[in-house]
Amino acid sequence: MPRTPSRRTALQGLAAAGAAVVGFDPFTRSWAATGTDRRPLAGLPPLDGSVHTDDASLTADADDYGHIVHRRPAAVLRPGSVRDVVAMVRFCNEHGVSVAPRGQGHATQGQAQVDGGLVIETAPLASIGPVGPGSTTVTVGAGARWSQVAHATLAHGLTPPTFTDYLELSVGGTLSVGGIGGQTHQQGAQVDNVTELQVVTGAGDLVRCSPTRHRDLFHAVLAGLGQCAIIVGATLRLVPAPETVRHYLLPYDDLRTFLDDQRLLVEEGRFAYVEGQVTADADGAFNGYVLEAVAYGPPAGPAPDDTRLLRGLRHDPAGVQTSDLGYYDFLDRLAPSVAALKEAGLWAFAHPWLNLLLPGRSTAALAESLLADLTPADLGPGVVLLYPVLRQNLHTPLLRTPDDRVSYLLAVLRTTPPEDTASVDRLLAANRAAYDTVHAAGGTHYPVGSVPFGAADWREHFGPAYRRLATARHTYDPRGILVPGQGVF
Repeated sequence: MPRTPSRRTALQGLAAAGAAVVGFDPFTRSWAATGTDRRPLAGLPPLDGSVHTDDASLTADADDYGHIVHRRPAAVLRPGSVRDVVAMVRFCNEHGVSVAPRGQGHATQGQAQVDGGLVIETAPLASIGPVGPGSTTVTVGAGARWSQVAHATLAHGLTPPTFTDYLELSVGGTLSVGGIGGQTHQQGAQVDNVTELQVVTGAGDLVRCSPTRHRDLFHAVLAGLGQCAIIVGATLRLVPAPETVRHYLLPYDDLRTFLDDQRLLVEEGRFAYVEGQVTADADGAFNGYVLEAVAYGPPAGPAPDDTRLLRGLRHDPAGVQTSDLGYYDFLDRLAPSVAALKEAGLWAFAHPWLNLLLPGRSTAALAESLLADLTPADLGPGVVLLYPVLRQNLHTPLLRTPDDRVSYLLAVLRTTPPEDTASVDRLLAANRAAYDTVHAAGGTHYPVGSVPFGAADWREHFGPAYRRLATARHTYDPRGILVPGQGVF
């Protein structure tokens, strides 16, 4: 089980990094190492972990999975404890230094980068609290990956209710944006399955918050893009886990039929997991559809009955693929593909992703129009996802969804060479144009992608929730030092 590192010597640096950072020069607004500067320094607080200014650390944290935006920090904190986060946020607040937490670096447009500020790597904060067979929750560090949480809870027959498709993301990272996946139509997003948070505010206060304690802060942090506080721990809801699942891939050749059958399944709650993909034909037209559905077996559900589960669906029966999988094997089904992408060098490509929530009433027309403009060259070796979520199970105020009972997530997960900056810029512009079209029809931006956004866009995005977010920002991060890369304020 991952554990928070034991206390280390204050300001101990890596040997390869050269001299340890010992202070901040308020005149040059730079971090200083032993013997590098004779001016009086603002000394760093005692730390269990370490602060780094070596080129390798700064370069790594000036990049992310998007490989599009590069904002170079002035320093990187690798905390040895939550106390380190508190101490360094207080220090940065005092000196007006911007701060951003970084989990697995899976952002696509520099959201967790900070130019000239401090990046806090949360990966060391990966503790996972005790779990037993009767547990209804588990408390974990913000740096814990969802794969680690799943392993720890499955040892006792339990599981978080909702997962994103890729498990190697940090808990703190997905809770800052939402955490939508194939179980969301039944179980809500990951942010809807949190009972308590431990956070460090922009003022450097360590606070526990929940729906009944510091409620305003709790709701400002979940899906709040890091604007009010840094998540350092979370208590997650647990439910009984199945031992095995039955996985179905159902092909369709008509968009509206595909969407209607997806809607039927989520409204009836027939499957625990529902997603879908859109594929291109030999001529490059995106007109093939695959409905992906998963039924949980005992003890979480009954033994799957194909006849009952597939009754009334209008897929092509000749193309159905069915497989029985262990539950964790299903959750981690992307692992072989990710390994292949990394081996081929495609993980290091640019990822100008487009992630939009479409109102159900307009999804067919919007998807038809957006897919008509998409080419295989612009998608690259990426994928297109299209699947529904039910608004009634989404309760987090800052996770903005269309005003419709059923919404559909359209995710165009593009992959393109990063050195082709002209293509990257063109795809970002296309993302913005797609967002404008969807927004005009009542759709929203799911903020894990790469849509150029300014402060006015965010104000409109959050709508009636914006005032409460702005008030919380003023209350809990009065100097506005947290996560400037989002561009919300």
